[in-house]
Amino acid sequence: MRRREFIALAGAAVAWPLAARAQSSARPPLIGYLETADRPAYLAAFVHGLSELGYVEDRTIIIDRRSAAGAVERLPGLAGQLVRREPRVIVATSAPAALAAKAATTTIPIVVTNVNDPVGLGLVASLSHPEGNVTGLSSISAGLWGKRLELLAAVVPKLSRVGVIWQPTSGGNQTSYREVQAGAAALGLGIESLPIREPADLDAAFEAARGRVGAVAVVYNPIVVQNPQRVVAAAARTRIPAMYLDNQLTEAGGLFSYGPNVADMFRRTAGYVDKILKGAKPAELPVEEPTKFDLVINLKTAKAIDFAIPQSFLLRADEVIE
Repeated sequence: MRRREFIALAGAAVAWPLAARAQSSARPPLIGYLETADRPAYLAAFVHGLSELGYVEDRTIIIDRRSAAGAVERLPGLAGQLVRREPRVIVATSAPAALAAKAATTTIPIVVTNVNDPVGLGLVASLSHPEGNVTGLSSISAGLWGKRLELLAAVVPKLSRVGVIWQPTSGGNQTSYREVQAGAAALGLGIESLPIREPADLDAAFEAARGRVGAVAVVYNPIVVQNPQRVVAAAARTRIPAMYLDNQLTEAGGLFSYGPNVADMFRRTAGYVDKILKGAKPAELPVEEPTKFDLVINLKTAKAIDFAIPQSFLLRADEVIE
């Protein structure tokens, strides 16, 4: 072998392990994961969605999970901690988490999941054109309120009037209220407006409903989202059947809900993360709506308020909490 060829081969042999070591030591993308309360099943659904796209946690991607453990007031501090770590993207798993993340950064992409009213909350400019650094999945879907009222009428005997707890100052709630009005009219139901403007109004709204309506429909807004225990406690105290938008409040003690399959939405969130890691901008990714829906019944709550749920209705449920 000629001396020049030997030197070239030797140089390549030295360079290859150096390059390999540099590649292996490259930091995998860091994903911030901010949640209001511990929800291991939803985190698992998100991680599963990533695995379907070829990511392996702690090998090709790293997730920094921060949970407020139910204490909403901790979210701004946790969001700040994540921002200081400079993740490639932050996944915000609730409306309060999304608001905290957006307040903490205007540059790091934020993907929200299962947020009822991203436009009304000021997270995005519109569903089709988010504009800023936030995108993701909304739990809003056309026609859902009509279906919810139909289910209420099926389970509450001789239902003729429904109370609607909503926040008039929220643009998204105004839209939802109009949808409730349209759905009620189609079913021949009357509605009773029960507006709230601060957390203390929740107790007063349920008290106002007592004896005046056969059931209550709770429209999600920042007050409801940030005070789930207060909502379900007020409903239990007045013993009024209440319908919620998804299983998050049903799991907290609400009677029943009909809405998006939350686990599926967390799985789909991984698709947004994948696109952003590959260079897409949040402003270019429209907010998507849910595609799977669940009826969830909390039988424990039904027994506590002495509300009889027909067996035929239980058989329609996708999940029964006992």
